[in-house]
Amino acid sequence: MSDKSSGIPGNSPQDDDDEVDLGISLQTIASIIDAARASDATEGDAAGEDAELDAEDAAKPDLTGENLESLIDELNEDEQAALMALAWVGRGDYEPDEWEEALNLARERNEADPAGYLMGMDLLGDLLAEGLAAFGIVVEEIER
Repeated sequence: MSDKSSGIPGNSPQDDDDEVDLGISLQTIASIIDAARASDATEGDAAGEDAELDAEDAAKPDLTGENLESLIDELNEDEQAALMALAWVGRGDYEPDEWEEALNLARERNEADPAGYLMGMDLLGDLLAEGLAAFGIVVEEIER
């Protein structure tokens, strides 16, 4: 079980290769998780603690909803499908051993607006992080 907590892709119980083959790089997923969480925080703080948030964000790159949408739109169709499937695993719709089924459904759905679909999910960043955790990957340990 220590492999699950290590977050090192090569130690995943799913695959003996250097990485779990999710069809999208772990760094890309981590960037999208960061942007989604920042977007959620920005929306949640819009009514209250703007001054504190503004001071914190001044030192960070733009991680707003527009940046999140741009990150998702820049992905190819297979990567977008992988992101959808990973969110579904994180939400509990699929188990890691049903990855191919989830991925195939995401490809079949071929959303006209994948960014809009994904951004419409509540707590997208957390869903994606939970999806990675299901594969034994800790998002906080992925190099950015």
